[in-house]
Amino acid sequence: MTSQDKFDGKPARTETSAQMDLFIRAGLILALVMLCYQVFAPFLTLMVWALILAVALYPMQQFIANKLGGKQGLAATILTLLGIALIVVPTAVLMSSLGDSVQQLVVDVQENTLEIPAPPDAVATWPLVGEKLHAFWTAASTDLPALVHSLQPKIGDIAKTALGFVASIGVGLLQFFAAFIIAGIIMAFGKSGASASLAIFQRIGGDAIGADFAKLSTATIRAVAEGVIGVAFIQAILVGICLLVAGVPFAGVFALVTLVLGIAQVPALIVTLPAIGYIWWSGDYGTGMAIVYTILLFVSGMADNVLKPLMLGRGVDAPMPVILLGALGGMAAAGILGMFVGATLLALGYQLFMGWVKVRDAAKVTGRAEQKSA
Repeated sequence: MTSQDKFDGKPARTETSAQMDLFIRAGLILALVMLCYQVFAPFLTLMVWALILAVALYPMQQFIANKLGGKQGLAATILTLLGIALIVVPTAVLMSSLGDSVQQLVVDVQENTLEIPAPPDAVATWPLVGEKLHAFWTAASTDLPALVHSLQPKIGDIAKTALGFVASIGVGLLQFFAAFIIAGIIMAFGKSGASASLAIFQRIGGDAIGADFAKLSTATIRAVAEGVIGVAFIQAILVGICLLVAGVPFAGVFALVTLVLGIAQVPALIVTLPAIGYIWWSGDYGTGMAIVYTILLFVSGMADNVLKPLMLGRGVDAPMPVILLGALGGMAAAGILGMFVGATLLALGYQLFMGWVKVRDAAKVTGRAEQKSA
C-alpha cells in the first residue's frame, strides 16, 4: 500500500462504508420487526391461546385421527366442535342467563316489585356483624326504594364494576371460541407445524439443545393444561359433594356447571355464592349449620387457587418449584394465559442456566484430568 493510498484514505472509506451498510441493514430489519409486531399485536393473545390449546389437545387429535384412518382435518374438526359444545356453549348460556337475571333484578328494584322477606331474629345474634346486617336486611324488606336511594352512589360503583366483570367474561369467551377454531386449524397441520417449531428451536439453540427445548416447551404446556383440567374436575367433585351434603337442589347440575366453568377458567364462586345465598334465604337451616355449609362451599369454590400450583408441574423435566413459581408469577402478571407462558419461560430459563453450569463443571473436570496426565 502506497503512502498516497493511505493519504487518500481509501481503505478507511471502504471499511466505513461496510459498517454503514451493516447499520442500515440492521436498522431496516429492526424497523420491519417492529412493524410486523404492531400488525400482529392485536392477535397476539388469541394466537398464543390457540397455540396452547393445539399443543395440549394434539395427542387427543392424533388418537381420533388414527381411529379415522389418518384424516387429520376431520379429526381436528370433530375435536374443535366437541370442545365448543362442551365448554364454550354451556358457559355462554350460563353467562346469558346471569345477565338476564341481573337485568330483571334491576327492573324489579326500579319498579319496586322486588319482595325481600324479613330477616330471621337469629341474624341479630351473629357475632360482629349480626346487628348491622339485621338492621340493613330489615330496611330492605320494609322500604327497599328508600334504601336504594340512600345507597345510590355506592350502587352505581358496584353496578359499573359488575358490568365490567360480565363484559370481561364475554370478551374472554369470544376469544376462547376463536382460539378453539384456530387451534383446530393448527392441529390439522400439526406435523408440519411441529417440524417448523423444531427447526426454529434448533436454529436458535443448536440441534441437541433446540430439540430438548422444543420437547420441554411442549411438555410444560401440556402439564399446565392437564393441571387446569384436573383441577376443574376435582373442584367440581368438591362443590358437588358440598351441595349434596347441604341439601341444595340440583346439586349434580351445579357440579357439572362448575366443571365447565373451571375448564373455561371462570371462577366457581359464580355457582357457590348463589348456593350460599339459598342456604341463608330458604330458612331451612339453623344458624350453626348455615355457617358450616357457607364455609364449606366458599372453600370449595376457592379450591382451585390451592390445587393449581400443586398439579401444574407434573410430567415436566424441571423441578416443581420452578414450574410453580413460573405459573404463579405468570398468572399474577397476565392472568390465566400468563400461567402457561410463565411456566414455560421459567422452565426454559432453568434448563438453559443448568446447561451452562454443567458445561462449566465439565470444563473443570477436563482441565483437572489434563493436569494429572501431564
